[in-house]
Amino acid sequence: MANTNNLLEAAGRWFLRSGIQEPGGGVARYYRSDLGKNAPVSTEITGYAVRALLFLHERTGLAEYQDAALRAARFLTRTAWDRKLETFPFEHSSNGDRSRALAYFFDCGIIVRGLLAAWHASEEPEFRDTAIAAGRAMMHDFQQGGAIHPILALPAKQPLAHEARWSASPGCYQLKSAMAWQELFEATGEMEFFRAYESAVAAALASEYDFLPGETNREKVMDRLHAYAYFLEGLSPMLHRSDCAHAFREGIGRVAAYLGEIAPLFARSDVYAQLLRARLLGEALGVIPLDHAAAAQEADQAAAFQLSAEDPRVVGGFLFGRKCGEAMPFVNPVSTAFCVQALAWWDDRKNNTLQARRQLLI
Repeated sequence: MANTNNLLEAAGRWFLRSGIQEPGGGVARYYRSDLGKNAPVSTEITGYAVRALLFLHERTGLAEYQDAALRAARFLTRTAWDRKLETFPFEHSSNGDRSRALAYFFDCGIIVRGLLAAWHASEEPEFRDTAIAAGRAMMHDFQQGGAIHPILALPAKQPLAHEARWSASPGCYQLKSAMAWQELFEATGEMEFFRAYESAVAAALASEYDFLPGETNREKVMDRLHAYAYFLEGLSPMLHRSDCAHAFREGIGRVAAYLGEIAPLFARSDVYAQLLRARLLGEALGVIPLDHAAAAQEADQAAAFQLSAEDPRVVGGFLFGRKCGEAMPFVNPVSTAFCVQALAWWDDRKNNTLQARRQLLI
């Protein structure tokens, strides 16, 4: 595996110099290397990028990462946030006309977590205020009849009919975004946020076992591994509870087993990174001993997705995945963020300096 400092430096340059972040702060969903252009700006991916850039700032001390993170956060509060509807629409409307205006529970939670991270870093009140407003709207709009609806049609905020694909139906993966309520509780002391997160934990624990494999198509199972890893991450504030710790330990084993089976056909870089992060966080929180051999293998696999090339639009970024060993043409901000954090934590663990905290989880 490449030197971790060099890996982080290359990934950081990709975030700052590749054009994946537009001058206004918004971040594209991915770069299509075969077409030579970015996908549309995504509010969800911009939320992830805020935390990723702040992580890079913490690791390096370079002000340009915090500057880019706060520019992304201001895009979310001043451009993406719909004050009238009190929500973050899916992808930004300036990217072109869309037939359906939608809002996703998952996206909103990721954005709220990004804004709270920006507030902690800068103490700018607009980030905290927008995060609180969005978190309250999530409780009011998406929680109906005891379930968290994944998608709302705008402007009426009417739940869409659930579909078979995981991202269009309720499921344990939603717990990653429900962490926004836990973090809002920690920021405000408002018990309503904590109760909403507790309710999401109960629902996730009741449904998580049936989430995998969930499909007979092996490529779709790999996609569900990514989503199931969100469930494991979403448990992190509750790992002091025996039921949550048990689900976390069992879940790591299930993800690892399916990943090993399916990877020769289809491998996603983010799944390797999410699994490695879960192992390291679980050990740091005293929940599960570290399987050193498995962690080392996952680190090597994740690092192998980083691109080295002359093209500044791709160099340093991480590929989304490979099919039958062939690279897919997506250079992905979330894949890059997850892999960078996982590999940085792994390097710290090898040097006995790891201070993994779930509050830092991108």
